[in-house]
Amino acid sequence: MTDEGAAAALVALRGVGKRFANGTLALSTVDLTVRQGEFLSLLGPSGCGKSTLLRLIAGLVAPSAGEIAWAPGHAERRREIGFVFQDPTLMPWATALANARLPLRLAGVPRAEGEARAAAALAQVGLRGFERAYPRELSGGMRMRVSIARALVTRPSLLLMDEPFAALDELTRHRLNDDLLALWAESAITVVFVTHSVFESVYLSTRIAMMAARPGRVVAELRQDAAAPREPEFRTSAEYAALCREASHALATAMAA
Repeated sequence: MTDEGAAAALVALRGVGKRFANGTLALSTVDLTVRQGEFLSLLGPSGCGKSTLLRLIAGLVAPSAGEIAWAPGHAERRREIGFVFQDPTLMPWATALANARLPLRLAGVPRAEGEARAAAALAQVGLRGFERAYPRELSGGMRMRVSIARALVTRPSLLLMDEPFAALDELTRHRLNDDLLALWAESAITVVFVTHSVFESVYLSTRIAMMAARPGRVVAELRQDAAAPREPEFRTSAEYAALCREASHALATAMAA
């Protein structure tokens, strides 16, 4: 984990806007810095442009205004980024190992090396022993773990996650939140996590960027100074409840902006 206040910037968005071909202004004058090693959550209501902002960082779409500036050494950003979508989007005809290996296969990595790295990524997300299982044989939470392994197999420095646990039941979601924090704590990875859950953002993040809609923009940031690592008992603590109240108030203020 990194002290986000002292960490160097990994990528900075300066006055970024996005207008789609149909005329919809999704984002306007977004200013946001992502710092190395932090866990940053983008929190806001549905339709405020959180997913669009994530895709801009990933280079999947281009901004209509402003600039996205990467730190020196990270200019080839697509090699530095892992992306986890809300739906696991696995190939149903392929095993967990083959699904996790896909980015390496597309990059031309030799099969033996690719399978070894994919197996290691699956083990990293708690799926050792499920390498030969097909998506239909896995639970929703396990399929999402395969999706996370696929994002990690390229050894990215930045992991972008677009509401990956939104469709899961609460118990599975809590378990994956804990596993994600453990994964982040033991690595040097930077995470940008999209959510519309105040509770999830408070539990996971070192910093929360509050977004308002119409058009989407970052209107407030909230530093999370709760001690790490955050054990499951943190969810029932007075500190967590107080932080959730603070975040809820900040979000309400953002939405009224």
